[in-house]
Amino acid sequence: MTTPSLKIRWAIFVLVALLALVIRLPSLGVRPMHTDESVNAYITGQLLAGEPFHYDPQDRHGPVLYLLAKPFAQLCGAKNFSELTETQLRLVPVIIGSTMILVFGAAVEMFGFLTCLIAALLFAVAPLPVYYSRYFIHETIFVAATFGLMLAGWRTLKTGSMLFAALTGLLAAVMLACKETAVIHFFALACGAMGGWLMNRRHKIAAPQIIATAFGVFIVATILLFTWFGQNWSALGDLGHAVSRFTARAGGEGHEKNFGYYFHLLDPLVVLSFVAAAGIYIAICDAVSGTRKAALPLIIYAAVTALIYSIIPYKTPWLALNLWLPFALICGLGMAAILELVKNSGGRWGAGIAGLFLLATLGAQTKELCFDKPADEKNPFAYAHTGEDMLRLPERLDELARRKNLANPTIAVAIADAWPLPWYLRKFSNVGFWQPDQEISAADFVITSSDTPTNLMARLKDVRPEFFGARPGLLLILWSMPASERRPETSAKP
Repeated sequence: MTTPSLKIRWAIFVLVALLALVIRLPSLGVRPMHTDESVNAYITGQLLAGEPFHYDPQDRHGPVLYLLAKPFAQLCGAKNFSELTETQLRLVPVIIGSTMILVFGAAVEMFGFLTCLIAALLFAVAPLPVYYSRYFIHETIFVAATFGLMLAGWRTLKTGSMLFAALTGLLAAVMLACKETAVIHFFALACGAMGGWLMNRRHKIAAPQIIATAFGVFIVATILLFTWFGQNWSALGDLGHAVSRFTARAGGEGHEKNFGYYFHLLDPLVVLSFVAAAGIYIAICDAVSGTRKAALPLIIYAAVTALIYSIIPYKTPWLALNLWLPFALICGLGMAAILELVKNSGGRWGAGIAGLFLLATLGAQTKELCFDKPADEKNPFAYAHTGEDMLRLPERLDELARRKNLANPTIAVAIADAWPLPWYLRKFSNVGFWQPDQEISAADFVITSSDTPTNLMARLKDVRPEFFGARPGLLLILWSMPASERRPETSAKP
């Protein structure tokens, strides 16, 4: 297929990006906030309140998500945690996920027009990228930075440009400052680059000054990002501790899945089509005139990444987005190669109709999984997700407070892991959080899990409970305390 002119090419990818944006925008505030989203929202709220970012290697990730979310929330008028909304926060990954489509347009020289167009459509329409680009977590930004790194690194090797070398280092730093799993991708990309060089040794190795520029920018950008531009230098020491924490977490910590989890999640038929497309492409690559030289490094990168992610016991569904990028490009490579072999117009029309049918099928899945049943327990993407029943809790607290004429009710939460309650109680200014074995202060309302602490039973024996489903395996109980209870003077942070 002939590559369109530059203006037509960009017009096409801009239209696909707009399609992606239109698909992602509706009903952003409808789906309940996942625990991880609520934690990220709380950190964003701290930054809005003027606190510097503090990197926590134990159970958090890097600062890039919050670096983008803070100014956007300010533009939307939010001044603190209580003023944030689901829509404000989720607009950040929505915009990144939609803008990422334009990177496919920039990658045409690297992979070919049709390859990039097919991959862009898969990212615009398919349920996996749509679902998690409407999720206030790091993954969409991470994948966009990964794709940018692939493209910038390729242009650096091709042109020897110092500017692209600096961009390569910056994007690598952004990846690491999104998630520590960046090291997996650095290794996989290095394997792909080495494989491509071994197959075609006419390619020159990057000059020392190019490597030094990329590495220098990577180091400086990493330091600036993790220290929140020099406001928290202890983050560098914490970053050193992330290695042991990353190793421990890879063991599973309750999130263990089998080797084939991601392949099942992506849909076996789709994965098989990707693999078949890759095999077809490799088999006929010698017959196709010398384009798409980046294909072999891509296939090696995809294979290494998929293998590592599959071997590691710790698995969550949003990590599959990291595999969708190379698989989408490989699918595009295979389909482009097939179309080059089909010479008659009837065959090409048939392939086009089949492609449209696939997109329509993916679109139907996207509607069901991302909009109709986004928090359903049977939805494979709704992992340990907050249930819709949680939305009733703040409304019920408001109703009970009005009945009791409480302008500023005090709420005591006694749960080992209270998230995402801090998000749903953010409108209440007097909320305290305790561990179940701690003695809580008196309050107008008490919230516990189904395992009500023994030290509270005497106080709650005459109180009628109300039940709310938080997420699979977690039932919350709301206790409306009698007027004799004394209110706490202070509230604790989650």
